[in-house]
Amino acid sequence: MTGAKVIVECLKKERVEVIFGYPGGVVLPLCDALYDSGIRFILTRHEQGAAHAADGYARASGKVGVCLATSGPGATNLVTGIATAYMDSIPMVAITGQVATQLIGNDAFQEVDTTGITRPITKHNYLLKNVDQIAKIFKEAFYIARTGKPGPVLIDIPVDVQKAETDFYYPEKIEIRSYKPVYNGHPLQIEKALTLIKNSKKPVILAGGGVISSNGADELRIFAEKTQIPVALTLMGLGSFPTEHPLHLGMVGMHGTIYGNNAIMETDLLIAIGCRFDDRVTGKISEFAPHAKIIHIDIDPASIGKNVPVDVPIVGDVKSVLKQFIDSPPKINIKDWLGKIQEWKEKFPLKYKKDSGLKPQMVIETISELTQGEAIITTEVGQNQMWAAQYYKFKYPRTFISSGGLGTMGFGFPAAIGAQVARSDKIVIDIAGDGSIQMNIQELSTAVAEKIPVKVVILNNCHLGMVRQWQELFYKKRYAFTCLKGKQPDFVKIAEAYGAIGYRITRKEELRKTLVKAFSHADGPVFIDCLVEPEENVFPMVPAGASLKEMIGGLA
Repeated sequence: MTGAKVIVECLKKERVEVIFGYPGGVVLPLCDALYDSGIRFILTRHEQGAAHAADGYARASGKVGVCLATSGPGATNLVTGIATAYMDSIPMVAITGQVATQLIGNDAFQEVDTTGITRPITKHNYLLKNVDQIAKIFKEAFYIARTGKPGPVLIDIPVDVQKAETDFYYPEKIEIRSYKPVYNGHPLQIEKALTLIKNSKKPVILAGGGVISSNGADELRIFAEKTQIPVALTLMGLGSFPTEHPLHLGMVGMHGTIYGNNAIMETDLLIAIGCRFDDRVTGKISEFAPHAKIIHIDIDPASIGKNVPVDVPIVGDVKSVLKQFIDSPPKINIKDWLGKIQEWKEKFPLKYKKDSGLKPQMVIETISELTQGEAIITTEVGQNQMWAAQYYKFKYPRTFISSGGLGTMGFGFPAAIGAQVARSDKIVIDIAGDGSIQMNIQELSTAVAEKIPVKVVILNNCHLGMVRQWQELFYKKRYAFTCLKGKQPDFVKIAEAYGAIGYRITRKEELRKTLVKAFSHADGPVFIDCLVEPEENVFPMVPAGASLKEMIGGLA
């Protein structure tokens, strides 16, 4: 069969149900083979939208997301989406077409060095020049994407390879000599960690995205409950531990809770699970958790000790290592520590001024109340992202989908489309800003055409909100290039022009009733334009480069 048909058979063997993509000249053989393959192809309106949709699909389902683009500009348009997935360790396979093998290196029409461009932002990539190697490489690509520390893998396939013929044989398993992830923690390291836990007086768990990617949320909860150790979360860890659990410390870091950050600063033992100590979490590294011994559990040995010195490193899969911990949980008495944390929670709750205006925090709280934590929340990046992280009460893993490491504006809407395709049983809501929603607003056409019922709640403050907040606090209110007032489109009319439904909320009295009406639509996307207070800020806040103890609190 042709190389293109071999690719389709490989995708079927990997149980791929949906591909997000955009056709072009050098992927026409593959597109033709996909046409009646039974694999659903969702035509996005931009390749970046395809990458983000595949990413959102992967985060919501736990499966490998797949996207497809042609060569040249098609491939380069995937780059931001691939980098977003790479920074957040999301399993994805990106398939790109390439000019014919004999033209590579000749500056042919729509030729770029796709593997060269994407090497720094993929877990691995391939330029597939031999039709006989297609099945082996696809098997490897999916294996690499989903195992160990997950990540995106790119396969670049010249058009002549897609047309060439070969016999199809898909390998049962794959062995890569230089790639053997370790799943179980070393028994001696486990023993050292348990001894530290047993002797601690003020322990704190810091859980990150690795808990979710390893499907270890249940084990995390069981371990926390058996030991009564409180749990703080990174942005990527949200959903791995229930917000309303009494041991929950909230998100920590730049916009974390005061009580969570206080706990990090006073703890004598930090148990870091599946996180990489990003600068937005640590603040000034030299003053991060200054009194603490640190246990760090991660499947990626390169992540351990990379940013923060570690006392007990444990290389292994979070779920597997937590099972080892649960088998012999140490008995500790930390009632005084839990009492102190409870005092902080009562003294320093998340709060905002509840005056006459429509507040963005109120919008998130209302969404949380209406959905009872059962929705999947995606976000764009900026204030909308932080308010969603602070005020939505998450119950489950894979229900908070956001660009953490790269901070990609325009991510949330196409990611919501991918998440909704993965989880048709859930309501999917994109919390957006009026700036970032316009970066991939063309995907409204995708959602309408495919009848994908995502809800987009736009926190419209007529500014590039987070940048404006920094300008207010650190640049003497010199709002350089961040004010959008008078320059904004009518989002309701845009929704209607695409064939979607649009609502506008201008007063808090309209909020609940309009959201209930919007959330009830099941046949396609809905835009809800919320005209919120224009100079509302995200607090608490740790200034960039400052210590976690230097939080700016107060009301917005």
